[in-house]
Amino acid sequence: MREETVSSGFVLGLLGYAVSRGADRDALLASAGVDASALQDRDTRLPYTQYVALMHAAKDATGDPALALHFGEAVDVSDISIVGLIGKASETMLDAFEQLNRYVRLIVDVALDGENRFAMIRDASGLWFTDMRAAPNTFPELTESAFAHIISGPRRSGFPEWIKEVRVTHPRPAYGDEYARVFGTPVVFFSDRNAMRMEESIVTIKVGILPRYVFGVLTEHADALLRDPENAGTSRGRVESLLMPVLHKGEANMDAIAEKLGISRQTLYRSLKEENVTFEQVLDDLRHKLALEYLRAQKTTVNETAYLVGFSDPAAFSRAFKRWTGKSPSEMRGS
Repeated sequence: MREETVSSGFVLGLLGYAVSRGADRDALLASAGVDASALQDRDTRLPYTQYVALMHAAKDATGDPALALHFGEAVDVSDISIVGLIGKASETMLDAFEQLNRYVRLIVDVALDGENRFAMIRDASGLWFTDMRAAPNTFPELTESAFAHIISGPRRSGFPEWIKEVRVTHPRPAYGDEYARVFGTPVVFFSDRNAMRMEESIVTIKVGILPRYVFGVLTEHADALLRDPENAGTSRGRVESLLMPVLHKGEANMDAIAEKLGISRQTLYRSLKEENVTFEQVLDDLRHKLALEYLRAQKTTVNETAYLVGFSDPAAFSRAFKRWTGKSPSEMRGS
C-alpha cells in the first residue's frame, strides 16, 4: 500500500494561513510533529498524518472550527502548487479537470477508491464531480478544503457560478451554515457521495488565464529551443513544436502527433528516419532539454518537473535524468 503523503508546499500553505489568523507558527509545528527544516525543500513529502494533526492544531489555535473551509476559500491553489497554474493555463474547464486528476498527487497523495482522485459521474440528477478518496469521513476537513479550493478558484477569476449542489458523506457539523456561504449552493450532509453537481456547459468554457506557463513550458527560453537553426523547417522541429504544449498532459505519443500534422504514423516515421532520428529520440531529447531548464531555474521541484516533461512516475524520471546527465535531478537542482 502506498504511503499517504502531502507536499511541503501544501503544508506551508495551511501553516501560513493559520498564522495569518493569529496562530503561532512554532507552536503549530510542534503540535503536528513537523520539523521546520523539512519545509525548506519543496521536494519534501511529509506524512499525511502530520497534515491532519496540523489542521486540527490550527483549528484549535485560531478558534475557527471551519478553518478548512476558509483555507480553501482564501488560498489559491496556484499559490501553493504548480497544479493551480496548470489549471489556469488549460484550454477549457474540462482540460483543467483532467490536469487536476493528473497532478493532484503532487499536492496530497491519499488512498483512493479507484485509480483517480476525482471522477465525472453522471446519474439521473446530472453530472457530478466526485471525490474518490477512501475513508473520507476520518478527515472531512480535506473534503472541505478541496471543494472550497475548486469552487473558489474559478470564482476569483470571474467565471460564472457552476456548482448547483454539493453533497458530502460526513454529518452536518456545528458550522454547517458556513458551507452554504462558502459554496454558494445547497449542501446535503450524510450523503452517499462527496461530490458537486455541475452546470454541464462549464466543461466547454475557455480558461487560458495563464496562456504561457510561468514554469517554462512555453516561456521565451523554452521557445528558443524550438528556434534552433538546426531544427528550423525540419520534421524534427515540427514534432518538437507539437510535443512542447502537450508534454505535461502525458499525451506525447507518435499517433497523436502524426494526426496533428495531418499525416500517417508511417509517413512521420519515414520523415524522421530521413533525418536520422526516431520519434522516441526526439521525445527523449526534448524531455532532457526542458528538464534541465526547469531545474536550473529552480522554479519547480523535482517531482513537478517529472510530470511537466511527461513522466507519471518521479522514479522513472530520476532514472532517465541520471542516464542523460550522470547526475540525479536533486543534484542538478541543488547546483
